[in-house]
Amino acid sequence: MRELIHALPKVELHVHLVGSAGVDTVLALARRHPEAGVPTDRAELTRFYTFRDFDHFRTVYWAVQSMMRDRHDIAMLVTGLAAELARQNVRYAEVTVTPYNHIVDGMPGDELLAGLTTGRATAAARHGVDLAWIFDIPGEKGVTAGRETLVFALRNRPAGLVGLGLGGPEIGVGRARFAPFFTAAREAGLRSVPHAGETTGPATVWSAVHDLGAERIGHGTSATADPALLAYLAEHRIPVEVCPTSNVRTRQVASIAAHPVRRMLDHGLVVTLNTDDPPMFGTTLEGEYLAVAETLGLTKAEVTQLARNAVHASFLDDARKSVLLKEIDAIGR
Repeated sequence: MRELIHALPKVELHVHLVGSAGVDTVLALARRHPEAGVPTDRAELTRFYTFRDFDHFRTVYWAVQSMMRDRHDIAMLVTGLAAELARQNVRYAEVTVTPYNHIVDGMPGDELLAGLTTGRATAAARHGVDLAWIFDIPGEKGVTAGRETLVFALRNRPAGLVGLGLGGPEIGVGRARFAPFFTAAREAGLRSVPHAGETTGPATVWSAVHDLGAERIGHGTSATADPALLAYLAEHRIPVEVCPTSNVRTRQVASIAAHPVRRMLDHGLVVTLNTDDPPMFGTTLEGEYLAVAETLGLTKAEVTQLARNAVHASFLDDARKSVLLKEIDAIGR
């Protein structure tokens, strides 16, 4: 199974750029920016990444975020992510970037865009990994963040930008208030990919679908509490970006065995496996596939279908999807 998972050409649809920072990258940044309070010792950094709950995870995430200062930091993150994806035979990834947070932290928008552009070119040339961007609204910062994220996205529209997302805490942050921004983004050709149902109930997922026109659901874990919602997602082929280890590490579920991914699969949902913030959670995309396959006792055909799901759920064009699907089918026979 491990050999099969590695051999399959894979697609990642839910990985945050800041959360993709590997230990070596974070250590280098921490030593360069000690005022951020991130441990500069490897053992201490490992303990720093042991999350007590979702709020503690966000504290750690923000500490790492604060060390992003210029285009070089951004390009380093992008190329580091690409190198790790290439090691796992991941061919394409849609990476979540939150421009508003970087700009509020003092990084000029031009620096962010330059870092993304340089990093993306290096990822393709050096590692053979194609990267696309989802610009994410930090929901806890309200409609101002939504408006400014939309304006930044449409005004600059860097190469590889495919979608508009909505992240951050869900509790007390209704999806509907961001509807105008998602409507404008969809009218401009961007795709709707909000987080929903990670830390709240099925109503948040319903709102993401009806109010934001969601074409995929980030996490969607609580959808299994509502049979009607499960049926709707299955019937309308709205994929879910499932991040099992993330949900365990942030204490949203007790274990991989207790994760609702099994019920999602049983109800015919288009399930894709993803990492969310891989080094912070001590995982990889291959690790997610292996953990789910072993825990749920998946067959070779079922694992191959998960890889196919990710390709189908991506925003790649049909020609590139066809190439990947043919390769997956050849390996999964």
